[in-house]
Order: sequence, then C-alpha cells, then structure tokens
Amino acid sequence: MVFSATESEYGPKPVLTAPLSLEGEESDSSYRAPNIIQRILSLLNTVRPGSDLTRLQLPALFNVPKSQLQCYGESVYCMSSDMLSKCNNEKSSLDRFVSVVAWSISTLRPLAFGVAPYNPILGETHHVSRGSLNVFLEQVSHHPPVTALHATDETENIELLWCHSPVAKFSGSRIETEVHGKRVLKLIDKNETYTMNSPKLVIKFLPVPGVDWLGNVKIQCQENGFEAQLCYRGFTFLPRASMNRSIKGKIFSSSSLETIYEISGHWDRTVSIKDVLNGKTTVIYNASEAISRLKTPIVKDAKAVLPSESTVVWAEVGRNIIQKNWEKASEAKTNIEEWQRKLARERQSADEDWVPKHFTLSYSKENGWHCLPKRKIVTPAPIICTP
Repeated sequence: MVFSATESEYGPKPVLTAPLSLEGEESDSSYRAPNIIQRILSLLNTVRPGSDLTRLQLPALFNVPKSQLQCYGESVYCMSSDMLSKCNNEKSSLDRFVSVVAWSISTLRPLAFGVAPYNPILGETHHVSRGSLNVFLEQVSHHPPVTALHATDETENIELLWCHSPVAKFSGSRIETEVHGKRVLKLIDKNETYTMNSPKLVIKFLPVPGVDWLGNVKIQCQENGFEAQLCYRGFTFLPRASMNRSIKGKIFSSSSLETIYEISGHWDRTVSIKDVLNGKTTVIYNASEAISRLKTPIVKDAKAVLPSESTVVWAEVGRNIIQKNWEKASEAKTNIEEWQRKLARERQSADEDWVPKHFTLSYSKENGWHCLPKRKIVTPAPIICTP
C-alpha cells in the first residue's frame, strides 16, 4: 500500500526541532513544556488503574513537537562524542564490551514531566545521517505499536537493529511503560553481536512528580563470552539524591560467572567501573560530555525527504506547538488521526493487511516482535545531524 500523505495535507517543509537534553527539554530551543500538572491529573481521572494506555490520544497541549520515532532515532544519532565508533575501535574484546555498556547507557533520554511525543502513525518513517552513520526508522505496526530501527556505518563496520513495542499502563500513582523487544549491535569486522533490552520508562505523580528509567537491563555477547547486568534505580518514597537516576551492575564472564567489573554511578551524570581484582576505578560514561550542546538536524536535500518522514507528517502540528497555538495544533493533530482511521477502515473493507515497506515484521510468543530490514545497508539521509 502506498503511503498517502500529501504536501497539501501536511505542508512540504519538514519541521525540525532540537534533540531532547538530559533535562527532558529540547536542548537548543526556546520551546518549554507548559506547566500542566493539574491538567494531567484531571485527564488521568478518566483512566482506570491497570488500563492499557497505548490507544489513549493525548491533546496537543501534552505533546513535545516531535514523534516517538524521532526520539528513538535521536538516542542513536544525537551525540556530542562518537561513542558508537569507540565500541568498534577498542583493541580488546573486554574493552569493546565496556564501550558497548557505556554506549547503551548513553541512549537514555528522559522527557520533561507532563509531556510526551506523538504516537507515530502507521508507515511513518524517519531518516537521518550523522557522519558515516545512517539511521532509518519505520512504524511497522500501530495496534500494538511497533517501531523498527536499522542503522549502518560502513566506515566503522557497525550495524544496529532495534524492534521496540512500548506498552504503557496506569497504576493509579504512576504510568509504567515497558519497552518490549530487543536491541542488536553488530561489530561486523570483529564478528561480535551484542544484544540488550531496555529499562522501563516510569512517570510518577505522587508524592513528587517525575520521569525516570527503572528496571533491569541485560547486555550479552556470545562471541566474546561477556555479559552485563544493570539495574536502573530512582524513585523512593523519601527522595534521595544518591538514588536519583542511579545505576548499579556488573560485568562478568558468562561461562564462569566471575565478576570482572562492578558498575555504579548515575546515568545523567557519570558512570564508573571498578576492577574487582585491583580496585581501580575508571569513568566509562560522562553524560555532560556525551549529551550536551546537541544541535538541531538540518535538511540537506529537501527533494529527497519522503512524504512519510516524521518531520513532514507532523509539520503543522509541531509548528503550532512551538508557537503555542494549541487550538490549531489540536486541529492539525485530529486531522492526522482521522485520516489514519479512514485508511484503517478502507483496509478493513478491502480485507487488506498492512505490509511495512522497509521491514519484514513477524511475531512469536517465545520471542515477541521481530523486525528484519529489507535492505542490507541504510543509504545516506536527506536530513543530517552534525556533532
């Protein structure tokens, strides 16, 4: 099925916004989320505890001017330092594993409390390059939401493949979003494949509102025999600075289970490893160096931007959110959602299943959703991000 967004519906020019900073706001933009805590609480009064929130349509007032596709992509291509290339350039397999752990931590970007990105529409894409790294995403399913990401760097011989399916549930005092699916990082010339999962994104309302990543992450490489277990911690009944956005874990041998390094720190500040044999401590991740002064991507080739591109599909909505014209933003967002419902009804009437254009999608009870790119290499994008 051909994606049917047109320039007349959504405008020909992409609306690009600054990447999210460690504070959850856009890093080089004057846009700031409105103070809408009371509105959030009133909205959630209509939602029952235990409810699945994946079908909840938020008013534009609750949105940052970007799609969830962009947020996933930004965690890969928006970096002040090239931590991904470092994973491939370390000489020893253990040093490469440590670099992968540090890179995995760097992909966490929180949102400001009270706002969320748009739910991507079916078939939406996002294509951005940073140097020799080319990143492509597609929304391959809408109900349930499934996002596929494929990135390749032919210079560094690196390939990334993610398949994410977030499931958000309201529990009364918080919203917990479990991100199902796995991330795969391949260092091709080293013949090493790293697999990892994601922590949960938790929005807490009481006693102190906040947004944090919580839960356990496992990183594993069968080829070099190393494994890491990370525990992301944060919210406590009595807030403590030492616990806020903290991380603890270890790197160990998969065969002997012998611990090599202990991991500790805060993912929004610094994270260190301690050698259990000699007690030496080394900082492996500094958030202020890795995620600071992030620049807004720019359009290099306007003619090559796809009509399904996130920054085109949501252009009118984003433009009005930035201008704080909430009525027009809501109207534009409603038009997109109604258009999607119309297409869904047409497919149902024709007994036609949606087929992703750029990925092959499959599902099994044992392994969940699996996304396989139809192209081996991601081509350079018409939108670029500079360090």
